[in-house]
Amino acid sequence: MVVIGDLNFMNVTDPAGPLRRVRGELEKADVRFANLECCFVAPRAGRSVDGEGFHADPAVAVALRDAGIDAVGTANNVNYGTEAITSSIRTLDECGVAHAGSGVDAAAAFAPVVVTVAGGVRIGFLQRTAVYWPTDHEAGPRSPGVAAFRCHTAYRVPMHKTHPEIPPLNRPGVPPEVITWPDRDHLDRLRADVAALRDACDIVVVSLHWGLKRDVLSYMKDIAHAVIDEGADVVMGHGPHFALPVELYHGKPIFYGLGSFSFHTGHYGREHGDWAGLLGRVDLDGRDVMACTLRLVRHNDVNETYFCDPADESDEINEIAVRMERLGSRLEVDGDVLVVKPASVG
Repeated sequence: MVVIGDLNFMNVTDPAGPLRRVRGELEKADVRFANLECCFVAPRAGRSVDGEGFHADPAVAVALRDAGIDAVGTANNVNYGTEAITSSIRTLDECGVAHAGSGVDAAAAFAPVVVTVAGGVRIGFLQRTAVYWPTDHEAGPRSPGVAAFRCHTAYRVPMHKTHPEIPPLNRPGVPPEVITWPDRDHLDRLRADVAALRDACDIVVVSLHWGLKRDVLSYMKDIAHAVIDEGADVVMGHGPHFALPVELYHGKPIFYGLGSFSFHTGHYGREHGDWAGLLGRVDLDGRDVMACTLRLVRHNDVNETYFCDPADESDEINEIAVRMERLGSRLEVDGDVLVVKPASVG
């Protein structure tokens, strides 16, 4: 199985261009899943790039099919607006690319998608987004939108000394701690959906649009651990556009942030920097994870995604590795791949 992060084809005119240099690696997998960070819709005349939602030419959607992408998640903060969502779903259906995470109503948006691969193995995918707009974005009983997952934020004065750099409370101006947690009702619904999909499939993947910069926040760990406890086999996260750490929880991989896989143009029409993204590969024997590896990617000046040589990416690898150590996992460089292992393995 291959899982990849954000795909955004805004301003792309040649469908073959963005993924041509990575197609060979994608084709090696039995199944490929990605987060689709754009809508396939022709923008209305006079629409400003300041408006929410990333609009890409529907003709470019064949890039997914031609690269072998089996399914995409569409629950994210830029899949916005009735016209954009319905057009994107229609275009994906016409291209034969399965999708989960948005729909004409809540029932469709929250529904899983199941892909059957060689040998009749059934792989089920669910996607939710914790990053979404407060109005006209969440799918309702009779209105289009995305499958939203509500989470909460609070600000707490640090009453206990948990880090050496935190000064005592007798000092005016001590900054608050930011704490986050998943909404109980939303978590209960996701757990129930995972359990139901577990009974219908051989493998369950939960895809989550979440995060803030490079931090793995408390609510992210809470959700990821809960769905694995419920029976999920792989958790893949995306949203901050950075490459985040990978945790092995009960032997199951949690990709907290796969970063940008193909993402040239973003908000307000700005070109995105050359941020590193990840291709995650999970080798499974039944439900047992036999291996979990990563490939680093970047994009060049003509918006082609390419694989990086680990020898040239020591800073990025070290950044990921340090954060993985805090989660009880580690990275081992093996040629052009990064192998994810438990920290306790020698």
